Amino acid sequence: MATHVKRAYKYRFYPTDAQAAELSRTFGCVRKVYNLALQARTEAWVLRQERINYSTTSAMLTAWKKTEELAYLGDVSSVPLQQALRHLQTAFTHFFGKRAKYPRFKSKKKSRRSAEYTTSAFRFRDGKLTLAKMAEPLDIVWSRPLPAGAQPSTVTVSRDAAGRWFVSMLVEDQTVKPLSAAGAAVGVDAGLDHLLTLSTGEKVANPRHERRDRARLARAQRELSRKVKGSANRAKARLKVARIHTRIADRRRDGLHKLTTRPVRENQTIVIEDLTVRNLLKNGKLARAISASWTELRSMLEYKAHWYGREVIAVDRWFPSSKLCSNCGTLQSTMPLHVRTWTCDCGTTHDRDVNAAKNLLAAGLAVSACGAGVRPQRSTPDGQLAVKQETQRATAGTSRP
Repeated sequence: MATHVKRAYKYRFYPTDAQAAELSRTFGCVRKVYNLALQARTEAWVLRQERINYSTTSAMLTAWKKTEELAYLGDVSSVPLQQALRHLQTAFTHFFGKRAKYPRFKSKKKSRRSAEYTTSAFRFRDGKLTLAKMAEPLDIVWSRPLPAGAQPSTVTVSRDAAGRWFVSMLVEDQTVKPLSAAGAAVGVDAGLDHLLTLSTGEKVANPRHERRDRARLARAQRELSRKVKGSANRAKARLKVARIHTRIADRRRDGLHKLTTRPVRENQTIVIEDLTVRNLLKNGKLARAISASWTELRSMLEYKAHWYGREVIAVDRWFPSSKLCSNCGTLQSTMPLHVRTWTCDCGTTHDRDVNAAKNLLAAGLAVSACGAGVRPQRSTPDGQLAVKQETQRATAGTSRP
């Protein structure tokens, strides 16, 4: 039996006053339960060296609801509260697996306001979604239809910093199927002036979506800084800043979706560089140009490749793609960032970014042929070393991609 891709469809909706109040209470209760459970698990380990799991925190939740202080937890649907405990269990699993840092407490002002409902806590019939504890269905703007016959297995309701309400439905999408095999492969080099440079020589300009609203954002932030903390005017000014940020983020996300779909459809193998964006963002001169684009771009490439039966290979971040001649394999000693074109001793003149993309393609295909891992930053330290060594061995003396 063929397996189908699970895909989330996100829609905006407009709640009534009663629905908004109920959801806001639920968001607060979800945050409270998560923080209580995190505190309980932390204290159990620090004081008694005892690990407690989801089942234990679930029993604690039942006890909390019976106390006078936390009785209000029983006024909202229990499913989002249980899901918060499951999310905390997942966070600890990633921590113990050394894939993430220790879980942090959720902040009332900074944490994402959301609640997750499973099938027992919502009803979806005839295109209408009704959540637990609500008498009326949500007023959803169906910007695109759900796949025919699809039934949501999970519904997540959220509210962003700009005050917009969204509902995300997780469904099995039978329309997403692997594409026919393509023999092409492409190397992709991420940059600043050009967001992407392909090994074919094609360059995609960095749209710099924040540039259009930069002056407006600066003015709104200055107005916000002059407002008295805790005042209603400050809340209005904060909302104005948030709306500008969300407009920029929406444009960036839409552009990345359009940008990542084509290479996935046209190529069987896509080779990228394993960049440490977090470290690069520490450079104040580069942060605005990099922004969130590189991380989100890679994420989109990976999940779309998974959907359509393609392969994404990440080459070790220390591979000298810019300093290596893609024609003769000569390694230059230095290559300052301002040098955009250079000539090798063999007489070949290189565009820095195109040359890097060609070298990434050659290295990625060599690493894949050697059988090394392709996602070094998400593997074990031994796996990282293996990928680095395989990349170095496979590309040493390489004459052409």
